[in-house]
Amino acid sequence: MAGYRRQLYRDDAVVLRVQKLGESDRIITLLTRRHGRLRAVARGVRRTTSKFGARLEPFGHVDLQLAGDPKGNHGSSLHTISQAEGIDLYGKRFLGDYPRYTAASAIAETAERLTPIEREPSLRLFQLTLGALRSLATGEHATTLVLDAYLLRGMAFAGWAPALTACAVCGTPGRHRAFSVPAGGAVCPDCRPPGAAHPAPATIALMSALTTGDWVYADATETGVRRECSGLVAAHLQWHLERALRSLPLVDRGAPASGAVPPPGGAGPGVVPPRTGAGPAAAGVNREITE
Repeated sequence: MAGYRRQLYRDDAVVLRVQKLGESDRIITLLTRRHGRLRAVARGVRRTTSKFGARLEPFGHVDLQLAGDPKGNHGSSLHTISQAEGIDLYGKRFLGDYPRYTAASAIAETAERLTPIEREPSLRLFQLTLGALRSLATGEHATTLVLDAYLLRGMAFAGWAPALTACAVCGTPGRHRAFSVPAGGAVCPDCRPPGAAHPAPATIALMSALTTGDWVYADATETGVRRECSGLVAAHLQWHLERALRSLPLVDRGAPASGAVPPPGGAGPGVVPPRTGAGPAAAGVNREITE
């Protein structure tokens, strides 16, 4: 629009992804506290003389001054970052830790997928994403538990939470043994579809604990139970997203336990794979977050 002057505004954000633009610029994908997910251009940040380039790396919590229309009614959909202050740059703590880096990559990719509309406020998802990255950085809980808790609560935010305390089909209360991703979670014997998984009772209990924040129970679980839980959570999420997450198959989940549901990236009996597409090779994880 002729004569339109770009508005300056401030917001704090989590950096989800960065992409190269031209010779010295980057496009930064942000999940902001008050304006939802948006993309902004950071000019000159790839130059060695950049004043705030290091603050705009993936997984960082930053305070920004941006130029553009917060509501997207005027001008380009790409905003411009004119100032950046680091609040807590979590990404620096993950660089030498493969399990935490890949888990953070999965969290960032999930946050982006759960916000398909730009500039739509998502305060709960912002707080959930920030809390998950902070928990990964402090190391207070196992990496896979933090990731699965984030995925379960993110699905609840999107309206896709698996049924765990009642049958997903008929609503009969109780801890049912069968689990069907297409049906929506745990199912009773009368509603159990062909091919439903039969996870251990401890696995369903762990999923419930991660959903409600019972970390005392979650921290005491065994590796095999955690792996089976991860397989079900990943299958359920990717079924609803209708595509695979590229970073999930790369998350380090330890040695597989005998009889456990396979981790994301391969579906076993009773675990329905995503309805479209599969993730790329492991070499692509860093390119997805930083291009």
